[in-house]
Amino acid sequence: MRETHAEIGTRLGRPLARATQVHGNNVIIAAASGSEPPEADALVAATSDVGAMVITADCLPVVVAAPGAVAAIHAGWRGLEAGVIASAVALLRTRGHGVLTAAIGPGAGVCCYEVSDELHRRFKAHSQDFHRGRNLDLKAIARTQLMEAGVARIHDCGICTICSDPELLFSHRRDGAQTGRQAAIAWLS
Repeated sequence: MRETHAEIGTRLGRPLARATQVHGNNVIIAAASGSEPPEADALVAATSDVGAMVITADCLPVVVAAPGAVAAIHAGWRGLEAGVIASAVALLRTRGHGVLTAAIGPGAGVCCYEVSDELHRRFKAHSQDFHRGRNLDLKAIARTQLMEAGVARIHDCGICTICSDPELLFSHRRDGAQTGRQAAIAWLS
């Protein structure tokens, strides 16, 4: 996987920084490094010499941009519950200023993401009800959290990884733990 990431960085003309994702809310400044990546679920890049990358298979990849900085966020239900989006936007604002724009990439959609009653209760306790039947709407949670963090424009690709074409996207729920991963990469140009 590291060789693939290095190859992608070479094609993009910059090294890619990534973290060991742990489904939490830790955010780091993106830096090119050959050592073991630190634990975090979001990276902020404020220079054009490095790209911030997260990998996903059903969790949401969220990219946020402001003049002078960008963030790449890995946002599964645990990270959303822990506040990873608010944490990432807060650090992003220390490096970039102005209007923030976000993009939510392919992830588990409300059409397919069935969860337990306990998980529904956990999210309902924090804000509005984000369920449709037994399914949880991670993208609606992310949009709400982005708006609460002050992001002005939010784009959603509208693709569910679970019911998408298996030739197009990987899905942990659909394909099992040994499936591949998508990468979301953000950098300043």
